[in-house]
This record gives sequence, C-alpha cells and structure tokens, in this order.
Amino acid sequence: MRLGSPGLLLLLFSSLRADPQEKEVRAMVGSDVELSCACPEGSHFDLNDVYVYWQTSESKTVVTYHIPQNSSLDNVDSHYRNRALMSPAGMRQGDFSLRLFNVTPQDEQKFHCLVLSQSLGFQEVLSVVVTLHVAANFSVPVVSTPHSPSQDELTFTCTSINGYPRPNVYWINKTDNSLLDQALQNDTVFLNTRGLYDVVSVLRIARTPSVNIGCCIENVLLRQNLTVGSQTGNNIGERDKITENPVRTREKTEVTWSVLGVLCLLVAVAVAIGWVCRDRWLRRSYAGHV
Repeated sequence: MRLGSPGLLLLLFSSLRADPQEKEVRAMVGSDVELSCACPEGSHFDLNDVYVYWQTSESKTVVTYHIPQNSSLDNVDSHYRNRALMSPAGMRQGDFSLRLFNVTPQDEQKFHCLVLSQSLGFQEVLSVVVTLHVAANFSVPVVSTPHSPSQDELTFTCTSINGYPRPNVYWINKTDNSLLDQALQNDTVFLNTRGLYDVVSVLRIARTPSVNIGCCIENVLLRQNLTVGSQTGNNIGERDKITENPVRTREKTEVTWSVLGVLCLLVAVAVAIGWVCRDRWLRRSYAGHV
C-alpha cells in the first residue's frame, strides 16, 4: 500500500491517537527557528520508506510534508509556502525537524510532526508536538507632558508600539516605587497592521504640588520591563542649576571692592612717585645748564 497523496496521509494522520512528545520553543518576530522532531542519534532512514507530515494542531493547517516519489508541495498552506523546510540529509539521519523562516505573530501555535514507516505497515515512528511562543520587543514608552483638563486633575499618556505578546501596563509612584491603583488608568491595546501590539495608557490623578511617576510596559514572555518617568513641580527644569548663597555673594562683593580699592591706591602711589622723580630730574637738568 502506498499513500501517494497528502490528502490520504492527512486522513491517516487525523485518525492516530498516540500521545506525542511535547516540546516548547521561543522565537523573536522576524527571526528563523527550528522546531525539533528527531529520532535518537544513530538512526537511519530511507526517504523512499518514510512519510513525514507537519501541520498545526488546532487548525490542521498543512505546514509541509515529505511523501516518497512525490515532490509536489501544492497542499502546503500559503502562509508557510517557501518558509517551512525540512532537510533531506537530516531526514536520512532521523532528524525531521522543521526550519521556519521569518517568524510572524501568526506562527504562535502548536505544530505537530508525524513520521510513518511504509515498510512497517505505516506504523508511527515518531510523533512530536512543538509549541512555538512568539515575542517582539516593545518600543521604549513615551510619556507625554502632563496636562490639566481641570484644576483638580492631571492627565498623563503613555505610548509603546510593535510588541508581542499582549503587554501589561503599570503606573508607578517613583517616590516610593509603589504601584498606582489601576482604576486610575485607561488602557487601549490593539493589533496593528503587522500583527503586533500597540498600547496607549491614560492616567488621571489628583493634582498635587509635585508628582513623580513612571509608566511601565511589561513583556511577560521576555521577562522585560520598560519604565519611563515623568515629573511635575516648580523645581522641574531647575534641578541642574546652582543657586548662590546670598551671604556668600555679599562677602564676595565686599572682597571685590576691597581689592579694587587697594589697586586704586597702588596706582595713585605709583603716579605720585613718578611725578616726584620727574620733578627731581628736571631740577638737576636745569642746574647743570646754569
């Protein structure tokens, strides 16, 4: 018996009930990843004897397959065409792993690998389910300058884009690093055209003379927390300035005037000495001529 079409193989694949091996792997959006499905080292297989099939576990989407004497991959789903490959050399050594290129958020699901042997009456040789977790770094949050919709309220807006999976958003009182009540914030999280998450969080708090808060975007899968602070108060913009002590300033002024007075006195003395010397020289010169 030969299973010459992917359709017949899919039918057989769906009827199997053996418990597969379970594995997990993580990949960044845009990267390449390997989904492992391999027999013990030292295994050898004839590619004219084995049937290999990769599909998603839930939607049963065809990812790729190997059928002896059939090189057509017409039944591969368009989302995975030219992105999902197995190595013929690897398969001969019992390595039926899937190489998935340019990972997208839509690839976050379970992938099922099944290997059958024709010479063993299409007995299952290997069955593995690989769960792929997809991640992308969020941009550094941008916290807008606070504005006052009323005299008693301050509003802050925090924005971060192009991350995955869905983030958690926290506002922090940076004075003591405590979390603000989430009832004070309104989060809008949505998928953009790239399938990644953008988030906008608006915080409304009571106006106080000085506020020091931070917006934190948490990516649980990457164990990543991005925090940016915002501050209000009369001292903002002046923290890098140096203010002179009035007493020291007055003392410096008095010293300056004292120095100037001494210099003026020295100049006057020098001028007087000059006149005296000039007068004596003129007298001597006059006496010599007489």
